[in-house]
Amino acid sequence: MNQHASIERNAPFQFDFADPPALREELRMMRREVRRFVETEVVPQAEAWERDGKIPREIFRRMGALGFLGMRFEEKYGGTNMGALASLIFAEELGRSTFGGFTSSVLVQTDMSAVHIGLRGTPKQKERWLPGVIRGEIVCSIAVTEPGAGSDVAGLATRARRDGDHWVINGAKMFITNAVYGDLLIVAARTDPAAKGSRGISLFLVPRETPGISVTKLEKHGWLCSDTAEIGFDDVRVPADAMLGEENQGFYGIMDTFQNERLVIGGICAGESAKAIELTVDYVKDRKAFGASLWQQQAVRMKLASLASKAAAARQLAYHVAELLETGKDCIREVSMVKALSPEVLHEVVHGCLQLHGGTGFMRGTPIERMVRDARVLTIGGGATEVMLEEVAKRM
Repeated sequence: MNQHASIERNAPFQFDFADPPALREELRMMRREVRRFVETEVVPQAEAWERDGKIPREIFRRMGALGFLGMRFEEKYGGTNMGALASLIFAEELGRSTFGGFTSSVLVQTDMSAVHIGLRGTPKQKERWLPGVIRGEIVCSIAVTEPGAGSDVAGLATRARRDGDHWVINGAKMFITNAVYGDLLIVAARTDPAAKGSRGISLFLVPRETPGISVTKLEKHGWLCSDTAEIGFDDVRVPADAMLGEENQGFYGIMDTFQNERLVIGGICAGESAKAIELTVDYVKDRKAFGASLWQQQAVRMKLASLASKAAAARQLAYHVAELLETGKDCIREVSMVKALSPEVLHEVVHGCLQLHGGTGFMRGTPIERMVRDARVLTIGGGATEVMLEEVAKRM
């Protein structure tokens, strides 16, 4: 018998990183519930969502009914207020679905857009919007990026001018997730045209069907089941009480929420890395070449062990930062490290796993091929790797 035969398995391999020993039991339970939902209600259907370029609204309502959409919101609005670690675990388990478009659409709802309402909304705004968001009846989007302003948020050009009891918005947004089929846009616009840079930017709650809004669906390299759009604002009128947070203070709110977005991207990368390794170990144990399975080649085992080690290290950094955030510590440097490191490690993992899949990994319809496409944007969205490294450097 070959010395490595004892390593071979007939049952499907499941790869998991160990949880921090101090992780609360409620979070461990939540992980199990989300994983069960992903395996039973997402994975069997998501290929059809990829073809349609759309996630059924029923999925949002189902997740809302299970309490998955309210983990960062106050209990009086229907949330569970579970903190940064809950967001990280939620993102990690969604990432294991292998469908990056599904993962991104849900996390834009829970951790990148509606959190602005939870953090900066008036009691009236929270009462109007948050219960529906938490139940999955309202799908939310964040509209910051523009054709000329991505990571450079201070460079945005969309304007909002006061007109009596209303604000009138004009401009354009680009690459906006949940904008085609969603219900509520959180729009960043310049309210003080004389102010330079980060000054003079405000946020507005704008229902998607408001007159003057035009939406053009964009075709993407990956994340095919999420809807992404270019949005035009042509004299879009919203009432004065649609302003979210303080006038001319929107930039600071965006930067604050970016911290949470960058953390959950670390969770996405951890989940996708673990699943890619899991799929690849299963594949190389079954795939025969030169009279033996690929797993019996030492180079293959060493490659997967190296990828798993790097992914585990990046994940550990993300969990450490989540714990820091839950203590209220200012950790922009550490969050920037997570965002800079995790997507780059994920790239190495998924490309290495595709290589071990050989020609099969290059075929459309295989999870690893889709994961390679979907992973590409994570080095860009939420702050490009180069921008994040500069944030780290400024604090060294």
